[in-house]
Amino acid sequence: MKKLAIGLLIAAAVAVAGSSGYREARTFTIGGNGFWDYVSVDSPGRRIFVSHATEVDVVSLDTGKVIGKIPDTPGVHGIALAADAGKGFITAGQTNQVVVFDLKTLNTIGHLTPGKKPDGTIYDESTGRVLVFNGGSDSATVIDARRAVVTGTVDLGGGPEFAAADGHGKVFVNLEDKSQVVEFDPKTLKVDHTWPLAPCESPSAMSMDRESRRVFIGCHNQMMAVVNADTGQVVTTLPIGRGVDAGRFDPATKFAFASCGDGTTTVVHEDGNGHYSVVDTLHTRVSARTMGLDLKTHAIYLPFAETKPNPQGGRPSIVPGSFAVLEMTR
Repeated sequence: MKKLAIGLLIAAAVAVAGSSGYREARTFTIGGNGFWDYVSVDSPGRRIFVSHATEVDVVSLDTGKVIGKIPDTPGVHGIALAADAGKGFITAGQTNQVVVFDLKTLNTIGHLTPGKKPDGTIYDESTGRVLVFNGGSDSATVIDARRAVVTGTVDLGGGPEFAAADGHGKVFVNLEDKSQVVEFDPKTLKVDHTWPLAPCESPSAMSMDRESRRVFIGCHNQMMAVVNADTGQVVTTLPIGRGVDAGRFDPATKFAFASCGDGTTTVVHEDGNGHYSVVDTLHTRVSARTMGLDLKTHAIYLPFAETKPNPQGGRPSIVPGSFAVLEMTR
């Protein structure tokens, strides 16, 4: 009994200390030049797809080696993986195109025309639709994944950033320029609700717990807003780092992540009964602002590169050959 009590005290102390159990595991060297954006994880295929300037690098999760490339995607941002359709969809912002590729061969099999400056993209398996969010035309382009054809456009009323699907036919997307969240139906192409997100400002990252109907939104004023998906109410906010650009939720651990360009990733735990707490601040790499989550192993993957100041000011430049992906595991 005494040993059990001591064990419980130790466990409680660890919980109070806020350790999520995540640690740095490996670094996958990719090299090359140019900036990057989103990363998507193919858990069954043991691969990650990493956007990289004018191509998508495909990396083995087992070896950490680059095993393929999907070229000719200038200004690449997002990669949506529709496993049940056997296709992937890449947004190429500089050419205002969506590049369609075969998930097995990685060969390009088509091009689609969305709105202006296509950026984030997700796949909603419940409707079989790929959603492409167009930063230059304040809209979402809806694509039938199996047929690889555009089925319509949704006017969002503001500049979209990232999104999440609830698994029941509804999609939520941030409007970064208006600090709002929109709920819409990708089949009817109609907006159901537009909700304010105050005190959240410039919402960027988004993930969702479908079971509890909570949306986790990373905001540029260094907070995560937890939103009720049914009412649009901001339930609570929690502190995060600077420069957030991606979020993920792990239904097994109840962890919500917010990766930030300042070299931190905040881990929030869904404690139950409507309570949420920051359990960890992971120290990653400066510039590691986007991330992917392997739902099978619970590992997270964060692309980054060494940077140096731009003498003319503005965006820093990339140190040639320094592009890599950081793996963190429990």
